[in-house]
Amino acid sequence: MKITAATKATIGLCLTQIVGWGTTFLMPSVLGRHFQRDLDLPSEVIYGGITVMFGVGALFAPRVGRLLDRIGARSVMAVGSVIYALSLAALAFSQGLVTYLLCWAAMGIASTLALNTPASIALAQIAGSRARQAIAILAIIGGFASTVFWPVSEALEVIMSWRGVLLVYAAIHLLVCAPVHLLVLPGRPSAGTQATAAPTASAMPSERANRLFILLAVAFSCGAFIFTGFIVHAIGVLRGLGHDPASALLLASLIGPAQVAVRVIELLFGHRYAISSSALFAAAVLPLGLGLALLAGGNFAIALLCLVGYGIANGLKAVLRATLPLALFGRAQFGTYLGRLALPQGIVSAAAPPVLAAVMANYGAEGVLAMTFVIATVALVATVLLVRTSGTIR
Repeated sequence: MKITAATKATIGLCLTQIVGWGTTFLMPSVLGRHFQRDLDLPSEVIYGGITVMFGVGALFAPRVGRLLDRIGARSVMAVGSVIYALSLAALAFSQGLVTYLLCWAAMGIASTLALNTPASIALAQIAGSRARQAIAILAIIGGFASTVFWPVSEALEVIMSWRGVLLVYAAIHLLVCAPVHLLVLPGRPSAGTQATAAPTASAMPSERANRLFILLAVAFSCGAFIFTGFIVHAIGVLRGLGHDPASALLLASLIGPAQVAVRVIELLFGHRYAISSSALFAAAVLPLGLGLALLAGGNFAIALLCLVGYGIANGLKAVLRATLPLALFGRAQFGTYLGRLALPQGIVSAAAPPVLAAVMANYGAEGVLAMTFVIATVALVATVLLVRTSGTIR
């Protein structure tokens, strides 16, 4: 059986995205306490590195999106892997606050070049009409990054200390991820990617295209705030609602399976219904779950519904963040639009954990649920208006 170029790209990107998430965003969950001890930095600064990464990445995203449209993903993502390697190696030799945060800033640049958004753009360029399924596969496999890298990080740290672990991760980016990007991804986008069944932005009246973009940016940015911020505080919120530590951990652990399950459903059956239907469902289930938790979150069954709803919404949004703009604006300028959308999402993702931490400290779990419920409702309204403006999106 012949393996197509799209299949090779999907397999290769699944590998590099697991490495990308596992060695950056998820890495402090295991190694953070060692950073804190040896660098003599408070935990707020240690985890603030992730905020720096998101913030810096957001600033570069629009320019990188345009670059991906012009020259393709291969060289851009390979360069991103090299910068990942350099920044992780530098982090292994960091001695204090300044060098620590500078390394995370460099990882922000690398993430813009090689993580998440560029991978979706690459699949849109190479997979054509099957991009929706390819992006769903990427989202499913990428969800296992913590499953792979949390135990790996823990085991390696015992053997070689956290500095050694970071050097190993740097080597993986340099010797595995960079060559994979060079080998499985195409260079410049082919002429076929310039044509698409969906109406491109240039074919729309500019006022309508701008309105669609604004509504999409509002919906995605509200979702990004909740999905990035709430997950960090989920266990604390559950305990604040009266659940014991074991129950809170059990409930929070169900988010991952819910995300993966809905992504599998999207992969297997997504072609049978419109993308707009998925978007409306994801936008509706989130405020429903958060609202129920706000009213009666101390009840185990209600909390279960909230967390499963959150996982379903997050699982679908991971796919929709790429497939919905692709369906609306087409492949010709997909990188440009995805890069522009990544800017506000990156900014709110960087702000969400500390903002919700402040709300948690001052207003408790109910304050966090109230704030996220309001934001989720705004996202729902924006999604409804988006679908009304665009019509059914296939």
